[in-house]
Amino acid sequence: MKKGIKISIIALLAFSGLQFWRPAEMEYNTPTKDLTNVPKEVNLILRNSCFDCHSNTIKLSWFDQITPANFMVNSHIIDGRKALNFSNWDSLNKPQQNATLYYAFNKILSGEMPLPSYTAIHPTKKIDSATIVILKNYVSSIAARKATKLPHNPKDEVNTLLTKTLVDYGKVKPSPNKIEYIPNFRNWKAVSTTDRFDNGSMRIIFGNKVAIKAIEKHQTNPWPDGVIFAKTAWKQKQQTDGSVSAGDFIQVEFMIKDSQKYAATKGWGWARWKGNDLKPYGKNADFDQECIACHNPVKNNDYVFTTPLHLDLTKFNIYNKNK
Repeated sequence: MKKGIKISIIALLAFSGLQFWRPAEMEYNTPTKDLTNVPKEVNLILRNSCFDCHSNTIKLSWFDQITPANFMVNSHIIDGRKALNFSNWDSLNKPQQNATLYYAFNKILSGEMPLPSYTAIHPTKKIDSATIVILKNYVSSIAARKATKLPHNPKDEVNTLLTKTLVDYGKVKPSPNKIEYIPNFRNWKAVSTTDRFDNGSMRIIFGNKVAIKAIEKHQTNPWPDGVIFAKTAWKQKQQTDGSVSAGDFIQVEFMIKDSQKYAATKGWGWARWKGNDLKPYGKNADFDQECIACHNPVKNNDYVFTTPLHLDLTKFNIYNKNK
């Protein structure tokens, strides 16, 4: 009996002593003002559900501050601030602010944020469907789309896109990680599209024959070796009738599946070429770590964001012949 009491006392003293050992980062807690030019209701949502890990303002529950649990909480805060810190809002220009909100909203919409493990013990931080509607309406309202006049003859514009040669593909340099540019992707089938209305751009994702076959057989997680995706990005051009078409070319990105050759980069080869002159992106071969970090949220989907559409998207090919 006495031995049990002694053990309990020692454990209690040890636990009490641990409480003096706290992560230094958790002491860095400064006020963060509301986001400039953002509606009050949106600020309230972000402050309640996001600021604890994504700003320099920490408002923790008592149980979050108990050692050793606070070290795990601190780890989440460090990672959260690295990914997104709303305290730096005023240092961003308007397009960057819009992109930040778009990024945050899509993390919420996908169910990644707030972390389910966090909301499980902090139920007041959950974001319900009504809150998502508020966020969606606001993010939609800041879309960077501007109407442009229709050409006198739309057919002439299409013909120009079909026949215009902007670059000699033979002179396009490989990416820093030695992946060669693939010019014939423009003959592949379109498998999906994405709309970056935050910055006024649109993406069209093309897949090679191996990718199309995998989609048909529902073999998409994991994707088989030999699959190649080409994601083209274009500035959106909104016509006066409200329709949207592809405007200026921005870039094309490739994902090439080879689980052995690219084992060090999650089984995929990553490459990107920007601008009409198709300049390879990246200062060195490690640039692909940026790609992996961006795709990490969908690692359980073989690092692929694309959800194949069972639609005939061949109409988009008219905008792709010159890349």
